[in-house]
Amino acid sequence: MAKQKSLPVSVCMVSAAEARRIGRALGSVAGWAAEIIIVLNEEADDGTEEIALQHGAKVYREPWKGFIGQKNSATARAAQPWVLNLDADECVSAELQAEIATVLHAPGRAPGAYEFPRCTYYCGRWIRHGDWYPDRVCRLSQRGLARWTGQEPHARLAVEGKVGRLRSDLLHYSNESIARQISKIPPYHEDAVRRLAAEGSSAGAVELTFRPWWRFIRAYFFRRGFLDGWQGFYIARLSAFSTLTKYAMVLEARQKDSCALPGTHR
Repeated sequence: MAKQKSLPVSVCMVSAAEARRIGRALGSVAGWAAEIIIVLNEEADDGTEEIALQHGAKVYREPWKGFIGQKNSATARAAQPWVLNLDADECVSAELQAEIATVLHAPGRAPGAYEFPRCTYYCGRWIRHGDWYPDRVCRLSQRGLARWTGQEPHARLAVEGKVGRLRSDLLHYSNESIARQISKIPPYHEDAVRRLAAEGSSAGAVELTFRPWWRFIRAYFFRRGFLDGWQGFYIARLSAFSTLTKYAMVLEARQKDSCALPGTHR
């Protein structure tokens, strides 16, 4: 069989200790991407680097600078005309790879970047409704026309020029268990809570009662999460719980600040 011709794409990844799952992500691009770059946390010592090297990746050890800093560092090392950002728990489907090849070879002026839907595998089922799908992500960009920005830990790609749309899915192997999903709620909320508290955003009866229920109704009924079985129901309830937790944490932070002020103790 003839070897598949490489596409002019630099796959850029940032990683911590991901030996358990990074091989699947690398295997989905190693056969067709011209270059794979991984910025690896200095302290990662579980074999992630060895797995990456086996797939032909270039590995650079760097101290953790946050998601935005790490992603920009990886992108800055790219040598190909196009850059594809990939996480350790994601895979490029065969359909998405074929669609990428088609648009990169198409005549005419290409947009600055492309976005595509991300489909999550959760508790034994591909989730295709509710708040988790299509979950479009902008990950494929022309080198020099995009930079990672946003607020930690939610990095986003700021693009110069238009953003095109692809139809095929990026596959996301999110969390292998409910326990792992729940454990991620507080860390991901901490930065959002600090931002909301600093901005003086309201966190009262409306936020604690209306917003969580609206998140559930929207995800489960309006966005048809009920078509995803018990997983769809659980995801909708988890979304409501996550919203409730975020605003409760804002109130908690304000209460602590109030108690810390002179003259507030009785």
